[in-house]
Amino acid sequence: MARRRAVDFEEKQRSILESAAAVFAEMGMEKASMAQIAAHSNVSKALLYHYYPSKDALIFDIIRTHLAELDAAIEAADRPDLAPEIRLRVLVRQVLENYRDADNQHKVQLNGTSALSPEQMAEIHAIERRIVKRFSAVIGDINPDLNTGRPLLMPVTMSLFGMMNWVYMWFRPDGPISRDEYADLATTLVLDGVKAVR
Repeated sequence: MARRRAVDFEEKQRSILESAAAVFAEMGMEKASMAQIAAHSNVSKALLYHYYPSKDALIFDIIRTHLAELDAAIEAADRPDLAPEIRLRVLVRQVLENYRDADNQHKVQLNGTSALSPEQMAEIHAIERRIVKRFSAVIGDINPDLNTGRPLLMPVTMSLFGMMNWVYMWFRPDGPISRDEYADLATTLVLDGVKAVR
């Protein structure tokens, strides 16, 4: 008979993922051990292995969960009925809001993909493509000429992601600018630039 899941299985799993992300972010993917992750998670190694058979499985689930939640939040916040410029502001704010308190997961995403199998990478890339496609569609609505002559839509879109994805390196909640103010700043930089690109 198959072992039944505990009532709090998903809650414990979430706690393990958050603890593992913190350990990976501090120690690095190579140096972090399952013993350290178990200790940080306040669970036994046996219980940790019940949830995840390896570090690679943990890394994959951290990245997959982080991106899937980001994708779902962006989809929920998106307002195709808005003017493209306002719609882009809404989407950028949602991304930066999702990045709040997710620096560890973000570091794992940026530094842990070498541990993933081709099948896992394909799943991660599929989520990333959905997110990027939503943004590029809005940016294309703002300047339909971006792909006229030369394909500039993707470079412009990825420039915006560069501004969003690396914010964890310097942003501080007690700094000179709030998260929402930075979202508006980044959007304004892209909007003014997008309209000027020929």
